[in-house]
Amino acid sequence: MLVTAYLAIISLLALCVGLELTARRLTPPQSTPTAVANPAFRRFQNIFLRAYLLALWADWLQGPYLYKLYRHYSFLESQIAILYVCGLAACVLFAPFSGWLPQVLGRRQTCLLFCLSYSACCLTKLSRDYFVLIVGRILGGLSTSLLATTFESWYVHRHVDVHDFPKEWIPSTFTKAATWNHGLAVGAGLMANLLAEWLHLGPVAPFLLAVPCLACCGWVVLTDWGKEEAEGGPERDKQTLLLGTPNGGVAPLSAKVRFSRSCHEGLRCLLSDKRVMLLGGVQALFESVLYIFVFLWTPVLDPHGPPLGIVFSCLMAASMVGSLLYRLATSTRYHLQPGHVLCVAVLMAFFSFFMLTFSTAPGQPRPHESFLAFLLLELASGLYFPAVSFLQGRVIPEEKRAGVLAWFRLPLHLLACLGLLALHGEVSGTGGGEGGGGTRHMFGGCALMMLAALMAVVSLFTLGRNDTDLKLEGSRGEGEMY
Repeated sequence: MLVTAYLAIISLLALCVGLELTARRLTPPQSTPTAVANPAFRRFQNIFLRAYLLALWADWLQGPYLYKLYRHYSFLESQIAILYVCGLAACVLFAPFSGWLPQVLGRRQTCLLFCLSYSACCLTKLSRDYFVLIVGRILGGLSTSLLATTFESWYVHRHVDVHDFPKEWIPSTFTKAATWNHGLAVGAGLMANLLAEWLHLGPVAPFLLAVPCLACCGWVVLTDWGKEEAEGGPERDKQTLLLGTPNGGVAPLSAKVRFSRSCHEGLRCLLSDKRVMLLGGVQALFESVLYIFVFLWTPVLDPHGPPLGIVFSCLMAASMVGSLLYRLATSTRYHLQPGHVLCVAVLMAFFSFFMLTFSTAPGQPRPHESFLAFLLLELASGLYFPAVSFLQGRVIPEEKRAGVLAWFRLPLHLLACLGLLALHGEVSGTGGGEGGGGTRHMFGGCALMMLAALMAVVSLFTLGRNDTDLKLEGSRGEGEMY
């Protein structure tokens, strides 16, 4: 497995470079020339990306060795499953507050709260106490929820409401962030491997490195973002909420009302449009099995001695290959529709889990086949996310999107929690650990979930086969059928 992992990362990185060059030739950059040439916009964009990319780097550093760290502390697989469930449950509980806190505390202050909570989460990894580690997972759930919403909220607010830049320039910033994010994920695996295995500092070392990264992120938010707010003016919406309230009590109430209204409108949109319901089902099924995969890849491969940081980088590089293939597939040369790509992604995920039900058979594990299946699953996820993001933008009205996506995430996390709890129960009841029947049964259940997701995708595009909203702009009016 050692040689396989190193050969895989070299091959995948070379493939990424080749695909990126091909994609640039076929799909020239779409960024607006005015945005690129505008020095005020470029300065603002760089201030945001400096902090946001540090936050993403700190987050990725914690991926490769989390399970390994818990095993290093001699916890059983069933106990580790409960730790993962605590993190997912915290995501469910804190997700509503992650949209509410910035309106009450202010966006910049909430980003600082993220840096503090995630640093505390990393520091809890120094303890072998199970209760302390549970607290760390809860803090991790809070931090993940904040990372997913707060930084973007600060940027969009300053971009539109303060600087009054055109909304059309917003995608250029997040496209740049997404490009960097893939590279950061691959680099984080390599750095974690360097610390934990090459320098023999142990699996806790990447978590400790994340703390100064988060401190740097907090410093940028405190200083550069503070100067940006001082020059551009304070947050208007927060000031507006506080106007005419001597005791400042209206702001929390207004934020609650706004959040409640968003959830109510999101639920009404979800129930009234069958396309939205089906798309939500696909997202809940696909992304919940990804959470289960995040838990299971380490116990499946680790007994065979691969460098986990390199394996993590391989998985992230495979996801990058998927996103590059999406760009090529939907380019003017190949002109595949996002719906076609989504079908292919779900089908690939099904075959991946189908392979895993055989490669993880008790007593006769086949780690090379399992590794190949994991790479195939990450490739599928690289295709899936841009495709489903496109469809969400077309199917869900912009003003209701936040509320609808909040409802999407609820079954997503609940399915993942139930899957891990089922694995916990089976492992506890049978005594099966790595390579045991519980893992194989869980992969079989994930394969069935992917079949259900595939049926939902087919139903979605059967329902909207003549719906031009579900197609790229260039194919409208061509009468293409899904």
